[in-house]
Amino acid sequence: MARVLGVGGVFFRAENPEDLGSWYQKWLGLPVKHPYGASMPVSDAPVGGLTVWTPFSKDTSYFDPSQKEFMINLMVDNLDEALVQVKEGGAELIGDPERSEYGDFGWFVDPEGNKVELWQPPSVDDDRGE
Repeated sequence: MARVLGVGGVFFRAENPEDLGSWYQKWLGLPVKHPYGASMPVSDAPVGGLTVWTPFSKDTSYFDPSQKEFMINLMVDNLDEALVQVKEGGAELIGDPERSEYGDFGWFVDPEGNKVELWQPPSVDDDRGE
């Protein structure tokens, strides 16, 4: 039986794809270099980095305040710096960062109203949760 190996991409509609791509490139260093957007080799992920696939209940409030049917999670190398950067770029920060055994999480709403979760995986020498 064939099986899924990981998420091969995140695809969504945007009012202005070029501007939104440029915003992510400027404020989070997303390597937008191709007509189709950005690509990030799996080998660039830190040890312990992974892709999560999770269907949420239709009535979840986890994506609030966005009205979109999805939320994007981006893996970052420094959550605190990334949140400062996106705020400087005009994003609305949502709530306070959370630290857990799974890593550090923070949220913002991008210029087109998409809620984005930033995730800094715990480092291999991080003893949280052990």
